[in-house]
Amino acid sequence: MIAGTHSGCGKTTVTLALLSALTHMGLKVQAFKAGPDFIDKGLHQIATGTTSRNLDMVMCGRDYVCHSFLKHSSKADISVIEGVMGLYDGDYSTYKLAEILKVPIILVVDATGIAESIGAVVKGYLQYDTQGLIKGIIFNKVSSQRHYDRINKAKFDVGILGHLTKDSLIKIPKRHLGLTVFEEKPLHNEALQRLIDNTMKNIDVNQIITLSSTDLNESSFYDQRHKLFNKLPQNPIIALAYDKAFCFYYEDNLDYFRDIKGEIIRFSPLSDSNLPKADMLYLGGGYPELYAKALSENKSMIDSVKEWVHSAMPLYAECGGMMYLSQGIFDLDNNYHKMVGIYNFQTKMIHKISRLGYRFVDVKEDCVLCDKAVTVAGHEFHYSEIVGNYPLRNIYDVKDIDNKPVDTGGYLFKNTLASYVHIHFYSQSIK
Repeated sequence: MIAGTHSGCGKTTVTLALLSALTHMGLKVQAFKAGPDFIDKGLHQIATGTTSRNLDMVMCGRDYVCHSFLKHSSKADISVIEGVMGLYDGDYSTYKLAEILKVPIILVVDATGIAESIGAVVKGYLQYDTQGLIKGIIFNKVSSQRHYDRINKAKFDVGILGHLTKDSLIKIPKRHLGLTVFEEKPLHNEALQRLIDNTMKNIDVNQIITLSSTDLNESSFYDQRHKLFNKLPQNPIIALAYDKAFCFYYEDNLDYFRDIKGEIIRFSPLSDSNLPKADMLYLGGGYPELYAKALSENKSMIDSVKEWVHSAMPLYAECGGMMYLSQGIFDLDNNYHKMVGIYNFQTKMIHKISRLGYRFVDVKEDCVLCDKAVTVAGHEFHYSEIVGNYPLRNIYDVKDIDNKPVDTGGYLFKNTLASYVHIHFYSQSIK
């Protein structure tokens, strides 16, 4: 587990450094991301060449998280989990996840503006470590060898595994929602090679391999459920929107369709002219606002989606997918771009987070997702909002993690369901 003292300390950088170095050494590496983040796990894929997985106890519960971790880590030589926020933050903290999975923790400490005093910071984190899980420290943003020598003068009750220097750090462009996504190729080979070289020189990767272990073993952790999309035919073909505009998907959700013997066919609303032949259309989240002009100008695809919806074929859309199905998108410069026009509202980008948090959804009517009275869990995170006060057929009752009502809806039109909520198809709430 790669954990940090706080957000922004360098967890992602250190995780990418280790993933790249371990892969460079010829090991088969499985990456995981704690929590619901789509973007970091995409960056993991750049480093390893394989799909990273989310481990989210809020949406999926302990049993599924353990099941998923063992299932995918068993296929690799070594697994690396990137934590979330500070090590002890929240009821479902990075520390709690490491405790459940019985894995050692490497603590990432930002060395900016601190030297010998860093020992006091580390000591505080070790005092909270009641299970003795922290097995080593990596210092990030070290300015010079002299700086690192001064850090080493501090007293630590756990081993120093190395450091990364400021001049070796890779710069991943940022935007609203987070870092630039995998599909936009934000890291060049030269930057990754520089990171690998720095890691092999300044971090004891072999010691990290030695430390890596887990005593977790599966007995009867997870009772598999297949209660979603039960109106699809056997061996369904799923048309998945996938390009730079639509790329936010839980890999487990795609596994869900594979588990029900489905076939996934990818298509691009940006560049393809028509939908492929399929039994269901899945429009995920992403950044449609950044590519709104190109999406709007692809008239043949828009007509193909309209025909699909009005023919009452199954369509499930989340966040960016819902924006695409709206009348149009106002981008961050307030330019308006017409979209498919299924729902009688527009969506507008704003310069701050509109909604962020876990969501628990009671579905009130039968729909493409499930039968009525099923409860699912998901996550909501977006910088856009619905504009226009129009009557909508909302079939969701939504609450947050504190059991307080949230006015986010799930909007049903014929056989199309769309919402801002990214549902996890293996939610612990499904009954």
